[in-house]
Amino acid sequence: MELQRALAAAATLIAVGFAAATFERWLDRRRPHKAAWSAALAFFAVAAAAAWWGASFGWVEVAFRVFYAFGAVVNVPVLALGTWYLLARPAVARAAAFVTVVGVAFGAGVVFAAPMHAPVPTDALPQGSEVFGALPRVLAALASSLGAAVLLGGALWSVVRLLRRRGPAERRLAAANGCIAAGTLVLSAGGLFNSVLGEMDAFAVTLVVGVVLLFVGFLVTSPRPSAPSDATPSP
Repeated sequence: MELQRALAAAATLIAVGFAAATFERWLDRRRPHKAAWSAALAFFAVAAAAAWWGASFGWVEVAFRVFYAFGAVVNVPVLALGTWYLLARPAVARAAAFVTVVGVAFGAGVVFAAPMHAPVPTDALPQGSEVFGALPRVLAALASSLGAAVLLGGALWSVVRLLRRRGPAERRLAAANGCIAAGTLVLSAGGLFNSVLGEMDAFAVTLVVGVVLLFVGFLVTSPRPSAPSDATPSP
């Protein structure tokens, strides 16, 4: 339990610090993809804080609902929204923003309102199937899978642009989206490590590693002091 608390606390503090740094960068240039990523990191911090509470004081229904809503439903679609803003045309990105906001609001509302079919155990992080019915779990699966598909698709598209143009802006976008996609995969793979590390340890370890990869990707999108490429607008 000491390791679980330490990892969850570290994940929370790292996510808060990274969210603040990314938000500061958004204030500097007001790029919409940085606003989306700032929000995503803040949501990661909320999910990690719920895990920290559960590891420190025992899981309760409110803590698990917060963890499930922000960790399983909201995060990945908001991350994907940053990719839409970074790579898509403004009209497409605005449409994606509308769908994302409505979708995650509905999904989070379902998670907070859905009845639980079993009590939350105080000494372990339960799987959604142990306490929730079908709808919250289906929404979590859709949010994670669709968001991850956008992130991975954005990474592949950035690589295609790099191969076509090979400019500094394309290299930056390819590296950034690669790190973001890798961070998303690490975060999504937490369940695979449950049998080795235990559920709380797996979540905390993958959250720390994943959020660091995400933040590295966000940093890479920031332009250097030199003039940006004429071929591709600076992110």
